[in-house]
Amino acid sequence: MEALKPTPANTCPLTPLGFIDRAATVYGDYPSVVYNDTVYTWTQTYHRCLRLASSLASMGIRKGDVVSVVAPNVPAMYEMHFGVPMSGAILNTINIRLNAHTVSVLLRHCEAKLVFVDCQSRSLVEEALSLFPKDQRFPLLVFIDDDSVEEGRPLPPSSPTYEGLIEMGDPDFKWVRPESEWEPMILNYTSGTTSAPKGVVHCHRGIFMMSLDSVINWSLPKQPVYLWTLPMFHANGWSFPWGVAAVGGTNICLRRFDAKTVYATIEKHSVTHMCGAPVVLNMLANAADSDRRPLPGTVQILTAGAPPPAAVLFRTEALGFSVSHGYGLTETAGLCTSCAWKPNWDRLPGNERARLKARQGVRTLGTAEVDVLDAVTGEPVKRDGETIGEIVIRGGSVMLGYLKDPEGTAQSIRADGWFYTGDVGVMHADGYVEIKDRSKDVIISGGENISSVEVESMLYTHPAVNEAAVVARPDEFWGETPCAFVSLKEEYKKKAPSEAEMIGYCKERMPKYMVPKRVVFQADLPKTSTGKIQKFVLRDMAKALGGSNTVASRM
Repeated sequence: MEALKPTPANTCPLTPLGFIDRAATVYGDYPSVVYNDTVYTWTQTYHRCLRLASSLASMGIRKGDVVSVVAPNVPAMYEMHFGVPMSGAILNTINIRLNAHTVSVLLRHCEAKLVFVDCQSRSLVEEALSLFPKDQRFPLLVFIDDDSVEEGRPLPPSSPTYEGLIEMGDPDFKWVRPESEWEPMILNYTSGTTSAPKGVVHCHRGIFMMSLDSVINWSLPKQPVYLWTLPMFHANGWSFPWGVAAVGGTNICLRRFDAKTVYATIEKHSVTHMCGAPVVLNMLANAADSDRRPLPGTVQILTAGAPPPAAVLFRTEALGFSVSHGYGLTETAGLCTSCAWKPNWDRLPGNERARLKARQGVRTLGTAEVDVLDAVTGEPVKRDGETIGEIVIRGGSVMLGYLKDPEGTAQSIRADGWFYTGDVGVMHADGYVEIKDRSKDVIISGGENISSVEVESMLYTHPAVNEAAVVARPDEFWGETPCAFVSLKEEYKKKAPSEAEMIGYCKERMPKYMVPKRVVFQADLPKTSTGKIQKFVLRDMAKALGGSNTVASRM
């Protein structure tokens, strides 16, 4: 057959931004976003996004500029997933749980031109900006209005507000379409050492692929009622801001939540779908009887972010939830594997079903390949469920690379064409992947990635600390929490700080979720013959301390 060339009709750049245009056409009069007593339709949300893009353009925001946002799951946060890139800018969502030092480092690293700030994060961002070098340009701050929250301090009269930008914007603005689908659209930072932040850059094509892949993989129907229990600042809510628009769903936004609020919201709005780390499942499963409400029907929950304990899956499904499990990273923009369910598994006992569902599974349709490679040979490991290797991925949603970090990019995306995740796992005989451990000693607590190196670095700043090592300790609620092992300098052994004092020291200097829940003092830490601390020994010691069941104080 004669080879035909691509034409302008079939080479239009892929972008998920067009999903909201279609949603306004098909589902215009149906609810798009619900928050407290506020309800927007898809037509209204579409025009609000256009107004936002228009105002940003009129303020001088141009293609390639970074616009950051520090906010929880409020309507403005949802709208910015469309409105910011519609102006040609790159959206950068920042974790509201970080401390001021970390936020300052991220804003400087990405050179944000503008920062949208939720009223409750105002002090955090202002402190972060106060840490900027005197010769570095400050980004413009725009405050997100929220009548449901007491701001505490009135804003300066000249301060721009989010609703002010919406009001002044053009609802018929011709949004900036990418000239190439490979143009950057999203910038997200992974959890890691703040001295060398990893800014993950995704293009329009990758987000388009992940959004549609997620809809297909989860069998998301038309017009679901989606409850935002997954923070949108976590890898853009696994790309579901765009996915829900693609199917004309209703986004139920919550500023903060606990089990009682979630159950009440599910009942009030007849919620059909929600996402969250296993800690959310645990919260629902362990809720007091007085906090629970009867479910309006089967509620679909998609969980990822940490390997969910089989017992938690079993308890959650016993309440009437249907749990799907997948695996992904910030670098893949969402879930690239899912524990695809087989009908014959329904006949198995409940505990066995939960054990199978706890595996990370097989590649999604939009992911080209997933494998587990031997660290020495680079060859696929045996499919025996026992041989350990590193999980690797190929697919259209893999990041473009790390911002300003060509070495880090080359280390993760190698010449053999694989993205190396840093996660250690096994391949089962049926082709399903299961994570067994994590390289680089990353601790995953409630879906948050915690670098043990970063916690150790903070512990080493204490004048009494001689050596410090941090490992994961099992936690019934969070999955894992940091456990610190510390040896003291000789001069401090007689006047040693208490465990409570060490924990308090950390609380003053790092985000709360990163603070060790236990600090164990030892005369010496176990080492190899070359002087390297043996963390596998410490992990066993942490497990021997027994699992904890900490309260949900970080939500």
